Amino acid sequence: MLSRTASNIYWMARSLERAENITRLLDVTHNMALMPNSKGGQQELLAPLTITGRLDQFRERHQQVSAEALLDFFLFDEQNDGSIFSCIQQARANAHSVRDRLSSEAWESINATWLELRHRRQRGIHHEGVKGLLDWIKQRSHEFRGAAYGTMLHNLAFHFMRLGTFIERADNTARILSAKLEAMANQHDSNQAIDFYQWNSLLQSLGAYEAYHYSYTGGLSVRNVTELLILSAELPRSLRYCVGSIMQLLVVINGDQGLAAKRLCAELQARLEYGEVDFILEFGLHKYLKDLLRRIHTIGDEIHLSYWEGA
Repeated sequence: MLSRTASNIYWMARSLERAENITRLLDVTHNMALMPNSKGGQQELLAPLTITGRLDQFRERHQQVSAEALLDFFLFDEQNDGSIFSCIQQARANAHSVRDRLSSEAWESINATWLELRHRRQRGIHHEGVKGLLDWIKQRSHEFRGAAYGTMLHNLAFHFMRLGTFIERADNTARILSAKLEAMANQHDSNQAIDFYQWNSLLQSLGAYEAYHYSYTGGLSVRNVTELLILSAELPRSLRYCVGSIMQLLVVINGDQGLAAKRLCAELQARLEYGEVDFILEFGLHKYLKDLLRRIHTIGDEIHLSYWEGA
């Protein structure tokens, strides 16, 4: 496979995964911001900006942080290359350049999503309501993933697509978990009801709400959330699951080009596979996640260097 083709497929998948991740984050942020607690609401509005590292960019465009400004910035602002509109536009452009590597159903799914999103942007956010729009975006992401998984050859193109998905997902999980837990730890005025909704918002933003309550009895706790989102071998958005999937894909992609990425990923996989939650908490959750995020970025850099820049 040509390195340019692999790169387009990889970044198509990363852009689509990023769009879904932002959608999930906006969904829980919107719900939390509606709670009758101005301080908690303001913290929730800031969360997507701090998690994605776009607070400074947002402040250049908007005088104050509000739910309406945040939604506009992350949903339809084409000057924000991290908006859902921009991510799907980038994904569609990459998909268009490799149409011959995608099944017709996968291509039609992403193309239809882009065309419909443009119409919805023209109609405005409140035409069908924020919740309806966010649910539609998540549904379209699921439909593309199902079409691609069910109709594409599981060859190199498919493996690079999945590689992009799990690199982006691992990055997102580490960012959200770090930012959310740090914000909750720094909250001075403890409120049991607010804390409960914040824990739930964290789990919902990572699609882990039902999985948590299936796996653990009793209330929500830092220990259990940490164990589930970092060390679970079964949760599709846990760091262990994502890194394990990246390792499997790198092994399937034959050749010596990705040896450095494979070594780094194998080391991180072992840390997570044999990791213990008590050690993580004793080491310091924020410091542990910061190290994980750095390692994930390094793996991504090595993939770029091995398969595209150095190809």
